[in-house]
Amino acid sequence: MTTSDEFSVRFWGVRGSIACCSADYARYGGNTSCIEIRCGDRVLIFDAGTGIRPLGKQLVQSLPVSADLFFTHTHLDHIVGLPFFAPLYKPGSKIRIWSGHLEAPLTFKDALTHLMAPPLFPVPPAVFISEPEFKDFNAGDTLQPMDGIILKTAPLNHPNGATGYRVEWQGKSICYVTDCEHTGKGPDPVVVDLIRGSDIFIYDTSYTDEEYPIYSGWGHSTWQEGIRLADAAKVKTLVLFHHDPSHTDAMMDKISADAVAIRPGTVAAREGMVLKA
Repeated sequence: MTTSDEFSVRFWGVRGSIACCSADYARYGGNTSCIEIRCGDRVLIFDAGTGIRPLGKQLVQSLPVSADLFFTHTHLDHIVGLPFFAPLYKPGSKIRIWSGHLEAPLTFKDALTHLMAPPLFPVPPAVFISEPEFKDFNAGDTLQPMDGIILKTAPLNHPNGATGYRVEWQGKSICYVTDCEHTGKGPDPVVVDLIRGSDIFIYDTSYTDEEYPIYSGWGHSTWQEGIRLADAAKVKTLVLFHHDPSHTDAMMDKISADAVAIRPGTVAAREGMVLKA
């Protein structure tokens, strides 16, 4: 449990593209993207990959649940866990769902309805007893979901669009920038502006610079680019995130060691890890 003045992030899913389940992924984890940011007793969730299921099981231990859920985008690995998020099935829960990457008239609820429909899924979003509130915005907007909490957003370079987030609370900041491909023309100024001076910077480091040419255009970045961005924006702690499914624990150990050697204090995200801003 967090204290009333704690600003922290917990990692529930750190993997990209598809969930992985074997002994090769035991240390870093195999669930896809989901993080929980606590601003005191206020809960902000980012993405609903498979990692949101265990988060939901924990949250319903104390009812009713009140939480804001923010999506970077609606690719399957970031949304597939939403129908299995337990608070949605608890009457009295207040869940607000935010998304900023879709172009009007398409809404997040539209996308979710397409996912939760035959022949892909047996039941529609109407099964959510809690009746979540859907809030669509435009990437680049500044949001204030609760008093004292500011979220700055920015559009990211990713197929079909994505949104980056900067959470500001009590003079500190945590940035969540995943599913973002670098341009190869120096640090992306949009990302640098969003993360400048942040306390924690979580970044899509799916590949290494050596691997990247094979995957150019797929919408992801490298741990080396993460370091370049962190240095350019003078952030405090860089967190490597969205690990490629081909990156086993052994490879992640090497990537982590190489990154720390270049930028001391860099952290490779692991399921269950908690960082305080």
